[in-house]
Amino acid sequence: MVDSYTTIQRPSRAELRILGSRFIALAEPIQTKQDPATVLERLKREYFDATHHCYAYRLGPTGDLFRSNDNGEPAGSAGKPILAAIERVGLTNVMVVVIRFFGGTKLGVRGLVHAYGDVATSALLAAEPLVCYASDTLVVVFPHNLVSNVMHVVGKTGARIAETTYDEDVHLVLEIRRSKTDELKELLVERTSGNITVKLRDR
Repeated sequence: MVDSYTTIQRPSRAELRILGSRFIALAEPIQTKQDPATVLERLKREYFDATHHCYAYRLGPTGDLFRSNDNGEPAGSAGKPILAAIERVGLTNVMVVVIRFFGGTKLGVRGLVHAYGDVATSALLAAEPLVCYASDTLVVVFPHNLVSNVMHVVGKTGARIAETTYDEDVHLVLEIRRSKTDELKELLVERTSGNITVKLRDR
């Protein structure tokens, strides 16, 4: 199970000039499906006078959500090279927007592929990587007399207690690294002899 991934800690930037054209690559960490549109809108406002705003992004622990856009450049000459740079560096939850100011000389498809890919790679390599872990959230309910048993399991598996509520029973919200979810569930049931309710919140 893939439950760890690498993104970037903070935005980074790189610039390239070729035959008068200026390429500015801006790499930014993203977390949700809404983030790419927000980032693009902000950069379009900031670089309103640019000729092109080409981009690509990958999202999710396995990078299974991805998009690329040529923004008026010849098909496959901008977005795909940017996306390939993200994949080559091994990152996800990251977006790269490359701003181009046309310098008057056409670079051709091959020249554009190299320019967009190279400047995107430079921006990503300039960023500080950040390793993150996908997690699951479990809601557990059990009798008060089993608190010590449950806490033993929590400590053993490295789960984090996010919320605690006491009424007739004890209610805990636990966060756990995804690869350890099954182990946590099994140990909770074992140490409480089944006197516990364990529910996995929707991912």
